[in-house]
Amino acid sequence: MPKLTNIHKIAVIGSGPIVIGQAAEFDYAGSQACLSLKEEGYQVVLINSNPATIMTDDEIADKVYLEPLTLKSVSAILAKERPDALLPTLGGQTGLNLAVEFDDAGILAKYNIQLLGTGLATIKQAEDRESFKELMQKIGQPIPASKTVHAVQTALDFAHEIGYPVIVRPAYTLGGTGGGIAADAAELQKIMVRGLSMSPANECLIEKSIAGFKEIEYEVMRDNLGDKITVCNMENFDPVGIHTGDSIVFAPSQTLNDTEYQTLRQASLDIIDALDIKGGCNVQLAQDPNSEHYYVIEVNPRVSRSSALASKATGYPIAKIAAKIAVGLNLSELRNPVTKTTYAAFEPALDYVVAKIPRFPFDKFNTAERKLGTQMKATGEVMGIGSTIEESLLKALQSMEIDQTAINQLKPSAATPDLAAALHTPTDDRLLVIFAALRVGYSVDKIQVLTQIDRLFLDKLAHIVTLQQQLAQDLTANYATAKKFGFNDAMISAVTTEPLPGSAPVYKMVDTCAGEFASSTPYFYSTYFGSENESQPLGNSILVIGSGPIRIGQGVEFDYTTVHCVQAIQQAGYHAIIVNNNPETVSTDFSISDKLYFEPLTLESVLHIAELEQPLGVIVQFGGQTAINLTAGLVANGLKILGTSLHGIEQTEDRHQFEALLQHLNVKQPAGNTATSLAAASKIAAKIGYPVMVRPSFVLGGRAMAIVHDETELAHYLTNALHAAPEQPILIDHYVQGLECEVDILSDGHNVFIPGIMEHIEGAGIHSGDSIAVYPPQRLTVAQQAEIVSIATKIGQNVHCIGMMNIQFIVADQVYVIEVNPRASRTVPFMSKVTKLHLAKIAMHLILGASFAELGLTPGLLTPPNLVAIKAPVFSFTKLPGISTVLSPEMKSTGEAIGIAADYATALGKALTDSYHLHGSHAGQFVLLTPTLAADATVLQEIAHAQLVPQVLTADTVPDVAAEQVALVANTNDHQTAADPLNYFALSQNIPLFTAKDTLLAALTVN
Repeated sequence: MPKLTNIHKIAVIGSGPIVIGQAAEFDYAGSQACLSLKEEGYQVVLINSNPATIMTDDEIADKVYLEPLTLKSVSAILAKERPDALLPTLGGQTGLNLAVEFDDAGILAKYNIQLLGTGLATIKQAEDRESFKELMQKIGQPIPASKTVHAVQTALDFAHEIGYPVIVRPAYTLGGTGGGIAADAAELQKIMVRGLSMSPANECLIEKSIAGFKEIEYEVMRDNLGDKITVCNMENFDPVGIHTGDSIVFAPSQTLNDTEYQTLRQASLDIIDALDIKGGCNVQLAQDPNSEHYYVIEVNPRVSRSSALASKATGYPIAKIAAKIAVGLNLSELRNPVTKTTYAAFEPALDYVVAKIPRFPFDKFNTAERKLGTQMKATGEVMGIGSTIEESLLKALQSMEIDQTAINQLKPSAATPDLAAALHTPTDDRLLVIFAALRVGYSVDKIQVLTQIDRLFLDKLAHIVTLQQQLAQDLTANYATAKKFGFNDAMISAVTTEPLPGSAPVYKMVDTCAGEFASSTPYFYSTYFGSENESQPLGNSILVIGSGPIRIGQGVEFDYTTVHCVQAIQQAGYHAIIVNNNPETVSTDFSISDKLYFEPLTLESVLHIAELEQPLGVIVQFGGQTAINLTAGLVANGLKILGTSLHGIEQTEDRHQFEALLQHLNVKQPAGNTATSLAAASKIAAKIGYPVMVRPSFVLGGRAMAIVHDETELAHYLTNALHAAPEQPILIDHYVQGLECEVDILSDGHNVFIPGIMEHIEGAGIHSGDSIAVYPPQRLTVAQQAEIVSIATKIGQNVHCIGMMNIQFIVADQVYVIEVNPRASRTVPFMSKVTKLHLAKIAMHLILGASFAELGLTPGLLTPPNLVAIKAPVFSFTKLPGISTVLSPEMKSTGEAIGIAADYATALGKALTDSYHLHGSHAGQFVLLTPTLAADATVLQEIAHAQLVPQVLTADTVPDVAAEQVALVANTNDHQTAADPLNYFALSQNIPLFTAKDTLLAALTVN
């Protein structure tokens, strides 16, 4: 069937800001799809409010709208652009929900817009729990006993009838939002109130729990002719009951026998036939571990987190093929982009094992509820590829970038006195807890009863522990075997003091066809099994270090800078080689670089690749703190760092060198010093005066950073700070109140170019990633801006910055410098989009020797465009009960949204739409306030000006008012959490929650 010729312009909906449950995988899918559609000759209009993504680059679509993803906003764009078709299945749950809204509102019919790919009837049938249940019964697919309910009492009655435990699954929500497992009526009542409020359809499915079954996923593709294939099947290490996004996952499945595999595969294909899926689809099933019986859990009728994982695990680009199917092409006529010889209808085959481990934010938030369940909590994930389960799992573990000692020793970070309880209650530490239990003599049988994890997986973990013990007894005899099964030298050194013999891996190709067909895919993984090296040095190459798993403080913006860096390297005539381990991202698409190594970002791993490739140099500037932290080790091993030198990096990251630099330049910084003990810290704080800012050096996202007001608080916070960075000094600064702002600079080592100054709405003391950034500044005087430019220029010149760096300031009685990041920062994509300059590409060209004149740069501050652009943080508080919701020096946001307009108020309103869920004028509605804010005359004046009604509540009060009558909730109490009744009310009802006075005052000015 030929592609559709009756359409010419296609609108694509993105997934909006990154939140837990909807992350970089949709940037990857959206970018692939847009390029795929352009490749077929269609004009592509992209709508997305997330500035940090590659997807919203001007090169990805013909027209990009950085606008809120609301019915009103997107409808206006559709009215203006009049696309022939709309593709919503690449924008996650956000895109699907909007498509349903458009249809219900008659927008698609009004503008004669055709929906591409999987149809709305299918989307509704897959997403609506009752419709899906009816379809499964019709085609004879087994599903757990369930009932769709719209009221709490109905749920309680049904649960009483079928017996507890039951699973609550809200309709049309993301990442299990609002759901959970209820063991009794009290738990069910609580979950139902939240679930009904968070479902756009006010609907939940109550389902008999099958927790403990094996959870299996099939990633399937179906075309317009009904031809279909299984791209990848995956097995969760964790049994049913833990969200797949929070589970360790292996591909292909490891414990199914052939009958089970074929039965579940056929069930998946029958289901997508019955649903009439066109494109990619994820089917989740539960296999009884004690019989051949299975259940269908659910279907995602779109690309998903699992499809990104499946794409990277197999090398088969699901989103790219799905987009081509959406415009009428079919599997039998599409070439496989990997082999270029076989067709897309050829099912991938794997001759290796892939392991995915989720990355949780609990290293930052030790008060958060760590128990895992049906509601997703992970912010990102890593993937390891190996020849065995053990090798792939340990490579993934080495990629996690959590407590390195815990990983090397294979033990939990915190003491675990009750191992049996820790095994029974799943948390993010579960894998390391199992290792600890095996080490002290727990049998596999006992662990299996406590965890319900399949014996095969537990046997593999037991094998790893046995290898660890054998290494401690005899290194020489066991070193080669341990390397084969995934131990790196750091793990081996953790159990022996003997010098290691050292050995290098070979590299194998990911080719989608288990080596059956020739492939030119430049996509490799290391293994110590086998002797043939399938990777040959490229020559004339530059090695680019990626940023690893997405976490709070280091998000998709570093994938953006990595991809732009690679494009600039290629434009300059060099080969670009990427090392990264994140399956969600654009940078780990094999087609982005000249060669991709899917490997842990450890010094050992990178050195082995460099030894083979012999690159001209290594780029660390675009991979966040992950890459920067490798710099000293790379230099010590003779590698050339391109861009700002190690000396320049240390001048900004080492406290004493930084102080000396600023003193030399006569630049002010808040008074402070460093300490490595509580006694030294107390003396410093007393001398410089409270309040003080406490933070470890060389950390990311303000981890363990705090403002403390007296010695008691200092002692409490210092414990956390020393734990976060045990070998690094603690920085103690006098806390200066003032206006915070920041700049990114581009430099060739002599000249300095400043694209713009970003001013924060929130004052100093709130992490820059959690502040609302405004460009150009609205409150800074001309003299203050000139001083900022002068200071930034002096720092760039004296550090000999080559490429880019970020500088943060406080403007108070004078201009203070508080921090310099000698690398790309999270603001780079935002500033690139609003200045229309590809800043990371320009920086890379400077690193490669291009002059300011060649790049059209003029030293100094760029004249701002005639607009206002605002970047607002997005939080995922609903997914992390127990987390503090107070804005502070510790970063908490998971993503960002943008607002662009001709004036400040309109831009702010747009930015707050997708970030804080603030939707326009609410005259006559309630503002729920805590007593402190209600006593503030400025706040009351702004509330009156906005024609809102203040209602005073304490943080532990549940409001007696309908949610639709509440415009916003404001709570600035110290020590508040997402679980406080007032906050819980706001978050569960999608009501804007403001926890900083500055943010509240700004929001009240929005019409």
